[in-house]
Amino acid sequence: MDQITFHYDTVLSDVHLLLPNSRHLMARLNRVGQPVFISRFRILWDGTKQRTCDLGSPCGGEELDRDTQEESGRGDARGSETGADGGVDRDEDGGVDRDEDGGADGGVDRDEDRGADGGVDRDEDRGANRDEDGGVEPPLDEDGDLEVPRRPRQRLPERDRDMVYPIILSQARRDEEEEDEEEECPRDVIRIEHTMATPLEDVGKQVWRGAFLLADLILSQPTTFRGATVLELGAGTGLTSVVMATVAKTVYCTDVGEDLLSMCQKNVTLNRHLMEPAGGEVRVRLLDWLRHDLCTDADAEFGWTEDEVADLHDNTTIIIAADVCYDDDLTDALFRTLYRICNNLRLPCTTYLSIEKRLNFTLRHMDISCEAYDHFRHCLCEMQELRDGRTCFTVEQVTPSFPQCLLYERIEQLELWKVTAVPV
Repeated sequence: MDQITFHYDTVLSDVHLLLPNSRHLMARLNRVGQPVFISRFRILWDGTKQRTCDLGSPCGGEELDRDTQEESGRGDARGSETGADGGVDRDEDGGVDRDEDGGADGGVDRDEDRGADGGVDRDEDRGANRDEDGGVEPPLDEDGDLEVPRRPRQRLPERDRDMVYPIILSQARRDEEEEDEEEECPRDVIRIEHTMATPLEDVGKQVWRGAFLLADLILSQPTTFRGATVLELGAGTGLTSVVMATVAKTVYCTDVGEDLLSMCQKNVTLNRHLMEPAGGEVRVRLLDWLRHDLCTDADAEFGWTEDEVADLHDNTTIIIAADVCYDDDLTDALFRTLYRICNNLRLPCTTYLSIEKRLNFTLRHMDISCEAYDHFRHCLCEMQELRDGRTCFTVEQVTPSFPQCLLYERIEQLELWKVTAVPV
């Protein structure tokens, strides 16, 4: 699985593409036959310790891959053998002094049989015969083909590697999915099941940098969210909801699609070790932005109960959404849903929206543009200018100056926006 095959409609998150890993191992196939991976992300509680977690590594994110450590050690040893200026020792004439027996002219002394003219005297069996005119005849084999001496391959040192045996994966059954849920995991490691290289309609099954940016905000400012009732829109894999549950009281983790919600529920179960000490709870629920009401069907697996709907409207003070604006129609549906929910809330509410400004070259403009981002900004302006006599919206951009608590590339195109809704 080291080679990823892309199709015309394939989308791959930079988190999975750039995160350094020594292995890419599938855990299982989901219900629709897509390969599922498990990534381990270490929380850097002090905001300064930078460590990577191996994708699918049995170490549970506690240590780097042994091969990486050995290569790093060899690199340090090579660096210590060079001069103080980091270069190669040179003689007074600028030549490279590679051996104590090197000539005064800076040439390389390769053999004791070196001629006086600086040429290299190679063995006769190399086939370098000279003709009557003094030229060198190329070595030929018995068929008259050119015989090229080959350098012997360097034998690599043997490494202590675990034996890997092929496994035929099949679609997981529910009882098989629950086998590893009780596996112990370090207190500072988040385990997330996800897919890779999905079509655009399944991008929610991957982990994106916008989720990490929101998680950084939560981990660096826990007092802002402590004890709150929180709603996440377009939760995807549920990473941000899991982090939020380490400080919040109740988190409604919402999205659409039975397979995506099942994956999200699995991730909540995998990370109970993070939420239980704080007493936080994550409830995975269906919330379709294209519908005007919540699904309260008792037979629906991820439906809402009447008590949950009442709790959402009476106690919610925080709404979050991580990198969900990549399609104009979905962005319009998001802001309509946000407006409708805020009008039904009893208390003032603060919404945090993370977005990555993605640059694309378009034939329509014949230039680099950010159409999805521009439409998102347009919707923000419309919400701030809205005057309906029911709710007053205030929009402001949040500078991401808070510490980075997860290992990812916080690029300048990552933005965080804050929308405050106050009932009139």
